[in-house]
Amino acid sequence: MTARTDIDGATVEVVQSYLTAAANEMRATLIRTAFNPVIYEVLDFGISIYDAAMDLIAEAPGLTFFLGANDYSVRKVMAHVGSENVEPGDIILSNYPYWNAAHTYDATLLAPVFDPSDGRLFAYMCIRAHWMDLGAKDPGYVLDSTDMHQEGVVFPGTKVFRRGQANDEIIDLIRFNSRMPDLVIGDLNAQVAALRTGERRLHEIVAKFTRPRLDAAIASIMDHGERTTAAALANLPQGSWTASDIIDDDGISDEPVAMQVTVTIQDGVFEVDFAGSAAATRGPVNMPFGSTLAMCKVVFKSLTSPDRPSNAGQTRALKVKAEPGTLFHAVYPAPTFTLWTGIVGLELIHKALAKAMPDRMAASSGGDVPGFMMIGTHPDTGQMFAISNNDPVGWGATPCHDGASALIHLSESIVRNTPLEVLETKTTMLIERAELRPDSGGAGQYRGGLGLHRDIRFLTDGEFLTVMKKTKSPPWALEGGRETDPNTVILFPGTERERRVSTKRTAVAAGDRITLLTAGGGGYGDPAKRDRRRVREDVAEGYISVDAARTVYGVSSDDG
Repeated sequence: MTARTDIDGATVEVVQSYLTAAANEMRATLIRTAFNPVIYEVLDFGISIYDAAMDLIAEAPGLTFFLGANDYSVRKVMAHVGSENVEPGDIILSNYPYWNAAHTYDATLLAPVFDPSDGRLFAYMCIRAHWMDLGAKDPGYVLDSTDMHQEGVVFPGTKVFRRGQANDEIIDLIRFNSRMPDLVIGDLNAQVAALRTGERRLHEIVAKFTRPRLDAAIASIMDHGERTTAAALANLPQGSWTASDIIDDDGISDEPVAMQVTVTIQDGVFEVDFAGSAAATRGPVNMPFGSTLAMCKVVFKSLTSPDRPSNAGQTRALKVKAEPGTLFHAVYPAPTFTLWTGIVGLELIHKALAKAMPDRMAASSGGDVPGFMMIGTHPDTGQMFAISNNDPVGWGATPCHDGASALIHLSESIVRNTPLEVLETKTTMLIERAELRPDSGGAGQYRGGLGLHRDIRFLTDGEFLTVMKKTKSPPWALEGGRETDPNTVILFPGTERERRVSTKRTAVAAGDRITLLTAGGGGYGDPAKRDRRRVREDVAEGYISVDAARTVYGVSSDDG
């Protein structure tokens, strides 16, 4: 596509900065006003702005998969609602998994934006955030649903605001179908406040630049995104590569679920094909196709335009294939609540690409997001709580440096874990231990990052949920590096009830304890080639044991 010449480059950059600033101000509003720690602490949300054609023009930092999923959701929802049926002040709610590209608790609010000068629709804004409860069969999180209707109340594309006025009947429906209505309605209102902030900023932008100049700038931004991505794609290895892996189970059966991907780079196209993966499962690990697309966008952008703000032009060369009715393309009524498949799936795509470009790829990270949640009644308030956390893992080593230790999984971008103080204040968990695990990083010329050891004691009765889908197979290594132990959950350690689980809802009583051991990253290169000075430094820092230094790296304490 030929670059636009009817607007100068400086103005294009200024417009892009204004649009990005609008998205970031929406983000700030959401964080300031949200009721739920998973939003204001963990940053489990996605915020995007689109033009009238529903092409992405700006976004704010959040959960990476959500940002890509918004692209799919806005088109599906508006195809259902119809652009001709929206008016100024409308806000539409959608959580229908197969259109919304996520599970039912990831509620998307979508608002059209109209030009005050002529009344024409010129943009859409989209905010997706995780709500804590919306009428699913179980409180907090659903681990063993067998169809979508067990996963909560569904809104395909429903106006919660009409012409700026709240639709009280719909809001009451939300309120009376939640076990934690104050949190859910509070977060709904926070998303509405953020959308109204974005609407004001977009009105200011169109007034400042005029519609013709704004449209020309947006077209230029997208053209530039397409051109630079095409150039980056041409510099990648050309060919086709396949990788396979498993996730632990589907939440119903203990049988592993097969995953396979083939990545092809050829003729200016980056194609990701999930043929060979399992058919849709009985349990809730199936991926809506929009979520699969979002996962692939994360990988594609990281290879082709990692240092530029996102726009629709950057993903025009991406093609994703997954047959309907399979693991990576759920169709009604397949359950989709436990979307950890996408986290392991992102590493699977990296595994395929590592065959083509081991000099550019890192070894596997801890392979998963080791999540947990406690549900109970708080003794201080008498109110139900459901607070979750995503624990950190080690990142994989690269061709030039060690992997980082104890970071949130690479699929989640800037998302954070829940602070210890929040976990202890808002639940009845006492965190007795949270420290790096020695020897948990895969050995190599460059060592994988370390995982975490967390011990939790419960001060009252309740339920404890763990969500992990990568405990039966280890994080993979590269170029002669070594794998490391996978994630592990130990229920009731040191008692006759001790057992190891992955994804599980467990009743706990006051005094019970649980241990979580998150995986380190895979190693890169032959451990024998590791700098002996680095080995001794690792021992001194407690990252590896004296025994591992001697037996794995061949370095003893007697060495100079």
